[in-house]
Amino acid sequence: MVMLFLNSFSWAPLLLTGKLALITTLILVVIGIPLSYALAFSKSKMKPIFEALVGMPLVLPPTVIGFYFLLLFSPAYGVGKWLKNSFDIQLVFSFSGLVIASLIYSLPFMVQPIQNGLQSLPKNLHEASYVLGKSKWQTLWHVLLPNCKKAIVTGMVLTFAHTIGEFGVVLMVGGSIPNKTQVASSVIYEQVEALNYDAAHQYSAILLLISFVILVLVYSWSKNNIGFLKRTN
Repeated sequence: MVMLFLNSFSWAPLLLTGKLALITTLILVVIGIPLSYALAFSKSKMKPIFEALVGMPLVLPPTVIGFYFLLLFSPAYGVGKWLKNSFDIQLVFSFSGLVIASLIYSLPFMVQPIQNGLQSLPKNLHEASYVLGKSKWQTLWHVLLPNCKKAIVTGMVLTFAHTIGEFGVVLMVGGSIPNKTQVASSVIYEQVEALNYDAAHQYSAILLLISFVILVLVYSWSKNNIGFLKRTN
C-alpha cells in the first residue's frame, strides 16, 4: 500500500495549485478593490448589469465557462488566433491560460465581499473625507479600506480557496498536462478514473484539510461578508 502511494503520489500538482491560487488572489486584489468601489457607490442605471456580469461565475456551470474560454483562447479563432499570429502566445493548455481563466472564474469571490464591506460603512466616513478636501481615491485608500480590512481578507481567502477547488474550467483550458497545467483537482479525477483510490484519497484529504482551515479562517474573520455565498447555495 505504501509503495503504491509513493509510486502514484506527486507534490507537483499541489504546488501548481497553490501557485495558481496565490497568483490569482494577488492579481484580483489589485483588480477587485477599485471594481468593488465602483460597484458599491455607483448610481448608474447600468449597475445591475455590471453586477450580474461579475456574479455570472457563481451560477454558471464551470464547463460552460471553460468551453467559452477554450474557444476564446484557441489559436484557431479570434483572440487566441491573433495572439498566436502576432506574438506567438498560446493560452490554451498553458499556465498563463489557467491564470486568466481563474481570474474571471474567481472574480465574484473577491469583489462581492469587498463591495458588501464598503456598502456597510457609515456614509459619514466618506462625506467627512470629502469635506476635508480629499479626493475619491484618497478617501478610498486612506479612509474606507482601513475600515474594511475584514472584507478584504475575506475576499482574499475565499478567492484562494475557490481557485484551489477549480476543476471544470482548469481541465478544459489547461488540459491537465503534468508539471505544466495539471492541478490537484484534475489529478483526483484521473486517479478515480484509473481506480487508484488510494492516491485519490491522499490528494482529496489534503484539499479537504486546506479547505476546512480556510473556511474556519473566513468564519472567524467575518460572518457578514460571506452572506452572498449562502444565497447561492
